Amino acid sequence: MASFGLRVVCQQCRCHQLNRLKGSRHLSSITYSHRLVQKKKQNQNQGVSPWNSPLVIKTPEFDWSFLCDTNNLSQIKDNIEKRKGVGDIEKLQATWKQLQDETSDSRKQELTNELNKLAADIPNTSSHLSPVGDESEAKLLETHGEKKEFSFKPKSCVQVGSNLGVLRTEYVSLTTGTSTYYFVGDLAQLEQALVQYTLQHLISKGFNVVTVPDIIHPAVIEGCGFKTTGEKTQVYKLNDQDLCLAGTGEMPLAGYFINETLNYNELPKKICTVSKCFRAETSNIEIEKGIYRVHQFTKVEMFGVTSASPEESRKLMEEFMSIQKELFIGLGLHFRVLEMPTQELGAPAHRKIDMEAWMPSKEFWGEISSTSDCTDFQSRRLSIMYTDEQNNILHTFSVNGTAFAVPRLIMNILESN
Repeated sequence: MASFGLRVVCQQCRCHQLNRLKGSRHLSSITYSHRLVQKKKQNQNQGVSPWNSPLVIKTPEFDWSFLCDTNNLSQIKDNIEKRKGVGDIEKLQATWKQLQDETSDSRKQELTNELNKLAADIPNTSSHLSPVGDESEAKLLETHGEKKEFSFKPKSCVQVGSNLGVLRTEYVSLTTGTSTYYFVGDLAQLEQALVQYTLQHLISKGFNVVTVPDIIHPAVIEGCGFKTTGEKTQVYKLNDQDLCLAGTGEMPLAGYFINETLNYNELPKKICTVSKCFRAETSNIEIEKGIYRVHQFTKVEMFGVTSASPEESRKLMEEFMSIQKELFIGLGLHFRVLEMPTQELGAPAHRKIDMEAWMPSKEFWGEISSTSDCTDFQSRRLSIMYTDEQNNILHTFSVNGTAFAVPRLIMNILESN
């Protein structure tokens, strides 16, 4: 494959700068990372605090050697079609070819910008374990617990909570808007108890607890694979500010590692958080009313980075899944484990496993957790790196998973007991 001119690599900190990328997929360390390390050293020597440094948002470090290789065209195109059809690999490769033939510096910059936009829309690769198709193609892997039988029609969590005076979903629009709730008294205490139950379990498994910001830069959200613009975005943006409310703890946890270069002996690195999640999505589906789908809720999230090894990220994903099952079995839930199909992977996930609990009142399976192996999709966009044993700088792989989503688990507990 021919070389092409995009800002890329420096293999080691002592290197001269490369400005042309050749055809190896393993040329993954970046000029930017080199400069960042040098800037940190310079700031330290000058006594400049990193707390006073502005946020540096850089161009994502896409795998150009893979994306622009015409030999990979049919493979990438087929993967896009199996997902939700978002991304234009043919246009990307045509733009790359234009870039090679262009002589004008200003036009080269325009083409490079266009190339980055096109690459951002290309989804991650799909695991061979992921069924092809939509949600109906999800594969049942496991079922745990027993479905509780009632001699009467069980009341919904809203009915139970309202009757007990511990849940308020009516008249909340006067204070907060629709699709939200108040937990009161015992239910508010149950929420805190369940959060602590989850956190203590994660700490025992080697997780480091992190308190994260709820307000983050849109580039961090985009780097995680979520769109912050367009009609279908679920992201709240702050008026007149280039900032957003985090839709999940995954976003600020990924941002915790942004622009970092870890050492291989630190990996895998596992962190978790308790955070508020803000989502603009709404639903008119009857079974999702109440506290099932709301604009703001509390969630305990797991996030981890591994070496650039499919085997290592698979192991971490299985560890996250094992933790989720231990937590849910400990609560006596009746739930099932699903291998999610290609159209349910979103842009970042290579593989995704969902767990759904049986909701007795409305008699449906409701998602209570999700675990995703994102390989290097997020780390390439957020510049999360590590040095291997040969001192090469590579992109990490990332894994994320829900440990505990408050409203849906409380919904299940109230309706089942």
